[in-house]
Amino acid sequence: MKNQDIIIERTKELLSVRCYEGLKVAAEKWLDAVGTEREAEASRNYVSELEDAIPDIDTVIKVFGSDKIKEKFGEEMANNIRTHAIEIKAKGAKWCDCPACTAALRVLEYKSDLLGE
Repeated sequence: MKNQDIIIERTKELLSVRCYEGLKVAAEKWLDAVGTEREAEASRNYVSELEDAIPDIDTVIKVFGSDKIKEKFGEEMANNIRTHAIEIKAKGAKWCDCPACTAALRVLEYKSDLLGE
């Protein structure tokens, strides 16, 4: 696989931040499968989880404006995240920029390598 060392490094970066459990499991399974006959399937699953885990900026704005999320995170934190999302959208951001999403996007830069394309 092209760029395998970079993908491994970026996957470890992803695992070093708090992220969605399904993504964490897929990343760990991919690392365990590298160099084995399970790698292609693990790569497909990993890419799928990466793509599913990263919300677009409009979703972040909507979700952190909801009463349910305000209850879960507290109104101040939810409002701060929503305000931040609005600000970065105005600057052209298309995706959430939290540490987990940023790390996941850095892995997805190598999607074609992961999928063997």
